[in-house]
Amino acid sequence: MTWLTDTRDSYDAMAADYAEETRDLLDRRLHVRAGVVLFADLVRAIDGGPVADVGCGPGHTSALLRELGVDAFGIDLSPAMIEIARREHPGVRFEVGSMTELELADDSLAGVLAWWSLIYIPDEAVPEVLGQFHRVLRPGGVLAVGFHVGDESKIETTGDGNQRVQTYVHHRRPSRVADWIREAGFTMEAQHLLDPDGPKPGAILFARRPAAPPR
Repeated sequence: MTWLTDTRDSYDAMAADYAEETRDLLDRRLHVRAGVVLFADLVRAIDGGPVADVGCGPGHTSALLRELGVDAFGIDLSPAMIEIARREHPGVRFEVGSMTELELADDSLAGVLAWWSLIYIPDEAVPEVLGQFHRVLRPGGVLAVGFHVGDESKIETTGDGNQRVQTYVHHRRPSRVADWIREAGFTMEAQHLLDPDGPKPGAILFARRPAAPPR
């Protein structure tokens, strides 16, 4: 898939600049940080367990989850991002992988966090990715998805350090993402809108894989 290769190569090229640019992002964007805190609370409320930060980038969010008492580890498509994450957050496990084909056992996770990473997945591949999330979450497990809100797909050709890159960034309406999540077998629980009147609106959706019925 060309878009996967383009995304990986682009983030490899701008990994160092991206890591620096986002280093204090969760301190600057307190509503986004609150979403991470709520996700951690929801995971602890089901007695914890492993949590995958899928599309973890340089690992800043994975590290915050660990600070919040969650057994989090990070997965990212970009080997350069994973190298930075391992160096900057040595107490956290990170591995190279793709959300389109997670190398994780069925029912093995208490939570999946996809923090502005589903934005690189084209529409036709989103159901497959959400199906992967559903497969690896145990019954009752928590899903949180953050993304840009809008109706368009934009191609980015310049990275944070003015590198030449090529990635498509997909902006979507919360209702559309919520429908995909339901169709993948999840139950929607909450929707948070971020900066709805600003130039770069976003959203965070919280969902859950339904608990197994009692036998």
